[in-house]
Amino acid sequence: MIDTTQFLQLFSPQPANSYLVVATCEDEITGSLSKLLDGVDGTLRVILYNDENLDFSKPFRALPRSYDIVVLKDVLQSHKNQNMILKTSYTTLANAADIVIMEKKGVMDMDAVKQLLEDFEFRAMNDIDIVEGYDLIMAKKLHMWGNGL
Repeated sequence: MIDTTQFLQLFSPQPANSYLVVATCEDEITGSLSKLLDGVDGTLRVILYNDENLDFSKPFRALPRSYDIVVLKDVLQSHKNQNMILKTSYTTLANAADIVIMEKKGVMDMDAVKQLLEDFEFRAMNDIDIVEGYDLIMAKKLHMWGNGL
């Protein structure tokens, strides 16, 4: 079981915020984020990459500027087109919004992922060790910075 206490401290949901989780399954992370958003009348959308839904060769679909945070959990490193995943994430985020990338410890080359985020105009990258068994990188889409429109 994942302890999400410190993880949830990364978020400051505001009324009507909308978060997107792109993952391989629903777990403690998605459940905790859902409860957090319920407290502010926010919404959580979950897109799953598994045998019943998307496979790792297809991008997920989301409307532009629809989400305040995108969480990619156990998806980026397995996806055949990481560039498309990051481009879609960037497009669907509102300005000044965050992306969180989580992968099981040791799966993700942290420096390579930070460079990939930089290439897609994400800024203020931080790797944060707060979820046992997971590496986590958080970055921001900034208004009027790079592709920030």
